[in-house]
Amino acid sequence: MIIKKNFFFYNLPSFCFCLLPLFLITGPFLSDLSISLISLLFIIKCIQEKNFSYFKNKYFYFFILFYFYLVLNIIFNNFNTRSFINALFYFRFGIFVIALVYLLNLNKKLLEYFFIVSVICFSMLIFDGFIQYFFKANIFGAALSAQNRVSSFFGDELILGSYISRLLPIIFGISLIIPYKNKYLYLIPIFIFCETLVFLSGERAAFFFINLSSLFILLMIKDYKKLRFFIMIITGFFIIGITALDHKAKERIFDRTLEQINVTDSSKKIYIFSKQHHEHYLSAFRMFNENKIFGVGVNNFRELCQKEKFKVSEYSCVRHPHNNYIQVVAELGIIGVSFLIFLLIIFIIYSIKHIKYLIKGGRFFSDFEICLLGSILIFLWPIAPTGNFFNNWLNITYYLPLALFIFSRNKNNNWLRG
Repeated sequence: MIIKKNFFFYNLPSFCFCLLPLFLITGPFLSDLSISLISLLFIIKCIQEKNFSYFKNKYFYFFILFYFYLVLNIIFNNFNTRSFINALFYFRFGIFVIALVYLLNLNKKLLEYFFIVSVICFSMLIFDGFIQYFFKANIFGAALSAQNRVSSFFGDELILGSYISRLLPIIFGISLIIPYKNKYLYLIPIFIFCETLVFLSGERAAFFFINLSSLFILLMIKDYKKLRFFIMIITGFFIIGITALDHKAKERIFDRTLEQINVTDSSKKIYIFSKQHHEHYLSAFRMFNENKIFGVGVNNFRELCQKEKFKVSEYSCVRHPHNNYIQVVAELGIIGVSFLIFLLIIFIIYSIKHIKYLIKGGRFFSDFEICLLGSILIFLWPIAPTGNFFNNWLNITYYLPLALFIFSRNKNNNWLRG
């Protein structure tokens, strides 16, 4: 009985967590299944033991408030079954954070296992990605995209850059605290090649985010500035070399971006990121004007954008408006976006507090926590194209660094217990 209990409430969830970097490469199914299992088994354990102490904290109170707003919004605001199911099961992400904190409190070595799996995944992506770049096809025969964009094992789904940009700050942070000897002899090349792969992926948002988080980490960490700066400089030389030899790589990230914004032609209208993005945002703004307080409902942008009163042009109707804040304000209104803005304000306040500590020679956050905040910053940054706010795969990458951050703060000063 004890063996069975340990398997379901510790071994299986721990296995799911440690293999999460690999599952994220395979797609949304296994990764979502993993965090769902972790959450479900944790809830069952809490019910069996009648112990809900892990839920009594500021984070969960905030999350549950947002969750209930989601459910009530979809029930009373342009109800549709698909969106209701998405909103109803959104709770698994919040429970995942609490469950992961519990698992890590039982065994912090899980962080090392997670790190090892991540390094193996990054190494495979580097090997396969550069084979695809140089030989025009990866080891499974998947060819480069029409725009010479590297996708490696992600195939037609061009999210290699998104995967690396969101996980790399986490892995860099864990590398600072694991006790391996001579670890940077093999980690530094991995970090450099991974950041170079983000450039080769042609994902402009991911390229922006990896540089945003890198700059944030460089400015905010205390003990590893030289290491982070060295990685950024060497990566920069690699990218400069690639752009000098391969104009197509440069065109996607730089030339195409300037062309789509229209800054190269002063006689034309300037667009926000591109004409398509610009018109997504205009359509979303029209939806916001329709219902400023509550929005048009969870994931309803795709349902309503074809309506004449919301349609801007043939480019304006897509599954989501490609910006978290614009999507949330259109679909959840002022009340919904206030949750995001509140988190952004808290992030800014505590970042400023940390800077003040640094100036005085101390620190408010550890370097590990700063790296996690660098990953969280990718989610909170308001001015950049993003995926669907309610996308399962993306939400895992949003909540993962938050769970590790709460674990770290709880370990240091009992923050989790409020």
